[in-house]
Amino acid sequence: MKQVAVQGAQVVGRIAALLRIVSRKPEGAPLADVVRESGLTRPTVHRLLSSLAAEGLLDHDGGTGNWVLGPEALLMGSVAAARFPLEDIARPSLRRLAEETGESAFFSVRRGSETVCLLREEGSFPIRSFVLHEGVRFPLGVASAGTAIMAFLPEEEQKQILARWDQHAGNFAPAHPMALVRENLARTHGVGYSVNPGLVLEGSWGMGAAVFDTQGKPAWALSLTGIEPRFRAERQEFLGRLLMEEAHQITVRLQSGTMRGNA
Repeated sequence: MKQVAVQGAQVVGRIAALLRIVSRKPEGAPLADVVRESGLTRPTVHRLLSSLAAEGLLDHDGGTGNWVLGPEALLMGSVAAARFPLEDIARPSLRRLAEETGESAFFSVRRGSETVCLLREEGSFPIRSFVLHEGVRFPLGVASAGTAIMAFLPEEEQKQILARWDQHAGNFAPAHPMALVRENLARTHGVGYSVNPGLVLEGSWGMGAAVFDTQGKPAWALSLTGIEPRFRAERQEFLGRLLMEEAHQITVRLQSGTMRGNA
């Protein structure tokens, strides 16, 4: 009986991992990418993906060959959205940030050791960065949202992440050496907002500010992204102040009970 429970939990974990991989990009992912990122064998991945497609959670795009989220995933997301009305709470702040700065604005949530981008609002500046989009995931401490959140985690929790930094950061580790990460975290905690100087993609900069839950823990983040000339030192204070003001407004709304749940 115990063995059956363990095997069941393993299957659930594998399915959840495949869904996360496929959902990282709107266009989905080809089978080869899912196999590589999941670490599972090709036959196992194909069997699980096909089973998820049979249940409507995934679709196989005949044109691109990619696996994409299916209609059942949309329905589940719609139901979840009613419990977590993030659109109503965060969208006004995203719009104000995009209008006042001209940059693309984002709202991300912490999920375990990652951040997931939930919402995006395009700015008016014609040159944009496409590093972030709905569904993209980054390890905590990577990109502006993840740095903003990690900087305000309890010290012990930060130490646990940093103790296995290379494994935690994965492919982002080479561009995010631990010394630089520590420096960014300390700076973010000091000034209240993070700055990502093109570490994820050269020339693409970002800034972020944490949003706190009812226990005062950083659970979400607002961020702005754009090209390097738009994030020069003389403009960072202005952008940082706007981010913190909007992050504070969302925090107040969340803590006042507007939202019926959190991450």
